[in-house]
Amino acid sequence: MARLLAPFAVVASEHLQNGIPRALPNHSSSIGNRGAKNQTPFQYHDHKERRRGVRDWGNKPLSDVDPDLYYIMEREKHRQWRGIELIASENFTSLAVFEALGSHLTNKYSEGLPGSRYYKGNEHIDQIESLCCSRALAAFHLDPGKWGVNIQPYSCSSANFAVFTACLQPNDRIMGLDVLSGGHLSHGYQTQGGEEDLLADKIHAFLMCDMAHISGLIAAQECDCPFDYCDVVTSTTHKSLRGPWGGIVFFRKGLKAPGKSGDTASVNLEKEINFAIHPTLQGGPDNNHTAALAVSLKQVCSNEYKEYIQQVKKNAQALAEGLKRRGCKLVTDGTNNHLLLWDLRLFGITGNLLEEVCEACHITVNKNAVYGDSSSWQPGGVRIGTPTMTSRGCNEGDFDTIAEFLYRAMQIAANLNKGNSKTQSKNEVLGNGEILELRSKIEEFATAFEMPGFDVPQ
Repeated sequence: MARLLAPFAVVASEHLQNGIPRALPNHSSSIGNRGAKNQTPFQYHDHKERRRGVRDWGNKPLSDVDPDLYYIMEREKHRQWRGIELIASENFTSLAVFEALGSHLTNKYSEGLPGSRYYKGNEHIDQIESLCCSRALAAFHLDPGKWGVNIQPYSCSSANFAVFTACLQPNDRIMGLDVLSGGHLSHGYQTQGGEEDLLADKIHAFLMCDMAHISGLIAAQECDCPFDYCDVVTSTTHKSLRGPWGGIVFFRKGLKAPGKSGDTASVNLEKEINFAIHPTLQGGPDNNHTAALAVSLKQVCSNEYKEYIQQVKKNAQALAEGLKRRGCKLVTDGTNNHLLLWDLRLFGITGNLLEEVCEACHITVNKNAVYGDSSSWQPGGVRIGTPTMTSRGCNEGDFDTIAEFLYRAMQIAANLNKGNSKTQSKNEVLGNGEILELRSKIEEFATAFEMPGFDVPQ
């Protein structure tokens, strides 16, 4: 097999690398004798063809390379724009974060920490990660002499496991809440206040807080601060922080008191946690994620972000009051943060049914257990958050309208539950006239708002 490159040049298959012609051996001795205008000593006779080969596979847009995937991704843009996103753990991020996340930084391996990498060529990556770490400490108003941070975890669950790996020995105990009591699958959910640290010190334990849901509120100083009490604090980076998906770990610097009564050795949390993240549990960091996180943390440090978080809280309270005025029951009777929990048992439906009906109407919420539930898979409530639609510019009045949409979706779900929906297919149930009418109203409402991060689909 041969490939024609120029009028008098034929390259055999053994001289192809990844479909791109190699330099021919018999041309190496005449590098400096080309004589062509503007040609460097390294431009072989087939140089243009090889450059074209690189462009053909490496410089084409996604719509050309993979139109099937591109179409699906464009449909997801439409879904986000045309619907009301109310999942409390989600948010919309910015164009600047997208630009960093989809950048050339993904090309580089960077195992290790700044100044101590396994691979060379990390001069600029070190600068990016150091900048990200300094911004993380600044965002949460932390003294870099007392607190350190690792921004490399791929998720908060892996960050939590890294903390357990660093701080625990076989047969040690973890005290936390189970899922039905409000805990997360990877630990027990955070508690706040001043008593836990006193108890932890008394029994020679580490006190850890996973602030994933409320990290944005903490950064904006609109919530109690766990750094006043805890030894270790973990978080996601994508919820109320509006950054890329990932995890982060903050830890107190210096030596910690013995892990058990009677122990003599102290623990260096910084050393142990960094080692637990890499090389124990992970490979190298995603450098494009690091840069994207640095962008979002710069935004978190702004006055505009504090105003955003304050609006998130106002919107959550407006949504709560709107649902209560319509006869709905909320766990804790309201909210003082970014989310609320709606107890649906009063209407005889499950969170599963309501989230299905809401999705058919282009609202996204998630089922959630309420007090007294025996299963998180068939719970009696839904969880609703305000950060995402606040990022699109919604205010208190808009969230009262959203309360009406949710209440109407609940009525439809209750009617379906009373009727013969069990004998109908899912498409028949979710394609009825009431749902289609509500979906039309919701799409009209949602598409009136700006969409951060990308142009509105046409």
